[in-house]
Amino acid sequence: MRDRLREALVALGRRGDVYVDLYVQSGAGHSMSYDDGKIEQTSSFVSQGTSVRSLQGSHSIISHAPGIGANVAWGCYADIAAAHGVSARREPSSTFLVEPAEPFDPPSWEFVHRVDREIRSMSSAISQVAFRFRTTRQRIFLANGLGSVAEDYRQYCTFSAQVVASKGDVLQTGYEVRAEQRSLEEFLRTFDPLSVARTAALRALLMLDAMACPAGPMPVVLSGEAGGTMVHEAVGHGLEADIVQKDYSVYRGRIGERVASCGVTLVDDATLGGGAYGSFSVDDEGTPAARTVLIEDGVLKGYLTDVESALAGDLPLSGNGRRESYRHLPQPRMSNTYILPGKTSPEDIVAQAERGLFVKKLGGGEVNPTSGDFVFHVTEGYLIEKGRVGKPVRGAVLTGNGPQVLQDILAVGNDLFFLPGTCGKGGQGVPVTDGQPTLLLREITVGGSDVDHGSN
Repeated sequence: MRDRLREALVALGRRGDVYVDLYVQSGAGHSMSYDDGKIEQTSSFVSQGTSVRSLQGSHSIISHAPGIGANVAWGCYADIAAAHGVSARREPSSTFLVEPAEPFDPPSWEFVHRVDREIRSMSSAISQVAFRFRTTRQRIFLANGLGSVAEDYRQYCTFSAQVVASKGDVLQTGYEVRAEQRSLEEFLRTFDPLSVARTAALRALLMLDAMACPAGPMPVVLSGEAGGTMVHEAVGHGLEADIVQKDYSVYRGRIGERVASCGVTLVDDATLGGGAYGSFSVDDEGTPAARTVLIEDGVLKGYLTDVESALAGDLPLSGNGRRESYRHLPQPRMSNTYILPGKTSPEDIVAQAERGLFVKKLGGGEVNPTSGDFVFHVTEGYLIEKGRVGKPVRGAVLTGNGPQVLQDILAVGNDLFFLPGTCGKGGQGVPVTDGQPTLLLREITVGGSDVDHGSN
């Protein structure tokens, strides 16, 4: 039945300048939320569905429906064929196109009570402890009008801890997450929920007693542990081909130009192992995963593409066509995006700064994708005094421009850290990993204020 569907897609594609593909998704999982000393909610879910998409120029049509039987796929195909003036049968076969999602046993959630007690015993200032846990398993099958077929199997596990500390009318929040693409069994063998929660708690307590951050332009050292958030938000989105083609990116038409300091190489690598959250074998259009060099030694080399943007710009497929589910159209999206490490030790980088701000953890912020201008909140920061990391400070806000930051990198550390997350774009969320070594930035405007509430 898969072969017959593939042949039908090929036949439709040959009738005109039409690209057409089939996407079948079967998944199951569990989630838990804990707050205020109790498990607030647990849920188990199964998600199965099918979609057929056609692309003609910049015009996309999608037909989707729940279910993974061939009859569902034929129904979606018939809808798309009719939209292109072709009559197609809706065949009744209920043969599954991908293995049905089988519910699996959830983990025991009772460990969160023990972790809560341990965290609250750290300090009487801790006023709130919250956890989130989610695990999913997902199989996908893809076929397209070019005759290609592909499959992938993905497993995700995420645990996050949020701890609030208070003193008088001052509140500070610490947040930490661990997210990996591993089986639930392997994840449970290797992760320590108490360590994750303790890191969040220590951050909240540290910032509770921190002094207000001074304001003004100054050198900034971005610790590798900051996790590449700035690289992802202020630079990475501007290298996604659909953003470039809509003229929303400062990197439009700049292939081959220097856009960053020498020694700065930025890659997106969906083949990264070790449980990297943004990895996959094939993207959500069936293109094999790849390692794409975006910036090499400061020079812009390419963009991240899906089928639509590759066709529109006569660009190579990078394997970055991603979608949240069968209900969504694919878009060019990052996977695991990071700056390669350099040769300078983090200690030497701090010493070079002499005086400034050491950012260990970045929180939320805002970015203008057209200009690259950004505002990021610092959730854990320290003054750099006489070339050493000094007193903790709170209320720091970084204001600058992503493309300018790339050109103002004075040193690249020999370390490398990754931070998993869910990237939002166009109303969709997909798993990603952002990474960077320790970076010395020549100068960023730092806003300092004694904010009485913490940011994640």
